[in-house]
Amino acid sequence: MAPWAERLPDAFRIPLDAFLRFNEGDGWAIASHIALSTLMSLFPFLIVVTALAGLFGSRSLADEVRHILLDAWPEEVATPIANDLQKVATNTQGGTLSVGIVLATYFASSGIESLRIGLNRAYRVTETRGWWRLRLESVLYVIGSAIALLAFSVLVVFGPLIVAAATRYLTWFEQFALIVTVARFTVATVVLAMTLFIVHYWLPAGSRRFVEIVPGVVVTLSLWLVAGAAFGVT
Repeated sequence: MAPWAERLPDAFRIPLDAFLRFNEGDGWAIASHIALSTLMSLFPFLIVVTALAGLFGSRSLADEVRHILLDAWPEEVATPIANDLQKVATNTQGGTLSVGIVLATYFASSGIESLRIGLNRAYRVTETRGWWRLRLESVLYVIGSAIALLAFSVLVVFGPLIVAAATRYLTWFEQFALIVTVARFTVATVVLAMTLFIVHYWLPAGSRRFVEIVPGVVVTLSLWLVAGAAFGVT
């Protein structure tokens, strides 16, 4: 950092230092790699979600997850993906489908691996673990993420239905409807924050203190909320 920048107040110096380090560490290229890998991993990931939802006996949860992830996409892109996922959901060839789910889980883990590379660069650590262990961890992250998304869809879909039914039959419950709604979204936010902490703590190589993780989690969560709100307005 230039000498003049070091004399800036912390409120300006810290974001400037973060941006310069991001730029010097090929942050733009790494971000593009993560975005492309995540995009390519989305379809196999949704296949895993659909399979897990079928295992739990509720295809509607998988449909809701697809809506959450694909509603923001252009119709020309989202419709073919949704149609193919519907075919997967109604496929009756158990053996073939099982092999496909295993392969889908493996390919979906590539998105996790790209995120691992980015976090290793961000924390300036060198990966020393074996590739098989890293891939196994990524597969577990994919399965965990799929379960978390299904749980989130329960909060989004069934939460309002439960509140409406309770209000219809229990008039006194209406006064708690707002509290339940706030609690529902609070739980969803907490789950997201916990996921970010887990990713920052265990995904990269080495070990980190809690205070080293907090800034990245706060920035990521804030940017997601701001970007989501802005995208929703437009």
